[in-house]
Amino acid sequence: MTTIYGIKNCDTMKKAFKWLDDHGVEYQFHDYKKRGLDQKTLNAWIKQAGWEALVNRRGLTWRKLPEAEREDINEAKAIKLILANPSLIKRPLLDTGKALQVGFNPEAYQALFG
Repeated sequence: MTTIYGIKNCDTMKKAFKWLDDHGVEYQFHDYKKRGLDQKTLNAWIKQAGWEALVNRRGLTWRKLPEAEREDINEAKAIKLILANPSLIKRPLLDTGKALQVGFNPEAYQALFG
C-alpha cells in the first residue's frame, strides 16, 4: 500500500492528493504533525533518499529554527531536528513500499504509477 506523508493543510500536499485521486491510486495518508514519526521509519528514508533530500530548507519550520541549530548540519543533527520537528521534511513524501518520492512532481508520480 502506498503511503503519503505530510501535513493536511499544505498546498503541495493538496496537489499530490488530487493527482493520486485523479489517477486512481489507492493510498493511506500519514499526518506526521498529528501521528508523529518514528526513528526507524526516518532512518529507512535517509538510507533510501539521503538526509539532505528530506530536509526542507525553504520552509517556515526551517527558517524558525535558531541559527545555531541550522549551522553545520549533518545526518545526526538532521535526525534529531526532524524527529523534534517532523514538518522539516520536504512534502509530500510518498512511499510505495518499493520507491520513495520526496516532493511533488507529476512526472515522477507518473513514472511510479504508469
